[in-house]
Amino acid sequence: MASLPSFRPSRRLFTAGAALAGVGLGVPLLLRAQDRIERPALRICVGEKASFYHLPLSIAERLGYFAAAGLQVQIDDYGSGAAALQALLSGRADVCAGAFKHTLSLQSRHQYCTAFVLEGRAPQVVTGVSLRSLPDYKQLEDLRNRRIGVSALGATTHLAATLVVARANLRPSDVSFVPVGLGASAAQAVRSGQVDAIVTLDPLITQLEQKGEVCVVSDTRTLKDTKSLFGGPMPAGCLYAPEAFLRQAPHTTQALADAMVRALKWLQTASPGDILKTVPPPYLQNDRALYLAAFQKLREAISPDGLIPEEGAATVLRAAAGFEPELAQAHLETGRLFTNEFARRAKQRYEA
Repeated sequence: MASLPSFRPSRRLFTAGAALAGVGLGVPLLLRAQDRIERPALRICVGEKASFYHLPLSIAERLGYFAAAGLQVQIDDYGSGAAALQALLSGRADVCAGAFKHTLSLQSRHQYCTAFVLEGRAPQVVTGVSLRSLPDYKQLEDLRNRRIGVSALGATTHLAATLVVARANLRPSDVSFVPVGLGASAAQAVRSGQVDAIVTLDPLITQLEQKGEVCVVSDTRTLKDTKSLFGGPMPAGCLYAPEAFLRQAPHTTQALADAMVRALKWLQTASPGDILKTVPPPYLQNDRALYLAAFQKLREAISPDGLIPEEGAATVLRAAAGFEPELAQAHLETGRLFTNEFARRAKQRYEA
């Protein structure tokens, strides 16, 4: 594998106090169950809510965990992580369910959002080579001068694609990255020959695998393969919000974390039947067996407790520095990227 961009942590980055990030935000260390929820009605924006990437969010909603925590939550699906982020920044939502990487990108532009509960501890993105376009594919170097489909330029799928081709000592300019979205549009791009390879999520990649349409060459649905590609723990989907929201509404934030961690705990022991009964029928796409097969392949990627790994920010920064030049020069403060205070209290609550 080609070496990742060199990364030398700045003093500010790792002395900001990741473990005590909640203190830096002025969040009380102890919140009682009877404390008043400041924002009982709120909006969460998300991109592609039906994806496995945000399955914990859907489970918390479907099983009534938000309501049980005293919240009236409206979840608005904007179709992509970038669009959901814009909804948050424009004030159309209070909290965003999106990629942890967004918190770094925002801070490099002096916009401060803090992640407070993790949905996924692996990105779940998978690279598949089209056997229609490249029936004689043998190695990653065969992707030279080929078209690689990604969900959107700048998305995690795009970042993963640049790292995959780097393994063959290919530069990003040696291939063409084509935005094809997710779901049906991405499937059509493969089947029509619009792209020669695809970097996408489940259940699509499992469907393409089962039909013999792609050969998987990189897979971040497992922790081992994620570490191999990114060089360390790579926090993925999470709930994040502007710093002001966490500071002004700590009880609301705690209630959100409680609901999400409860959903994560449920997912750790849920049976296939439980999953099929709980997710909205459209998620199954009229193929229950496919949905369950995909779920089993990525189950390890789902966070068991909502805690963001302390070294995760360094991994994201190292992987993305060559992808987003502004990050390479940024002096990021870990304590403003994420806090585990809320998820840790929720975890203690549900372990009791």
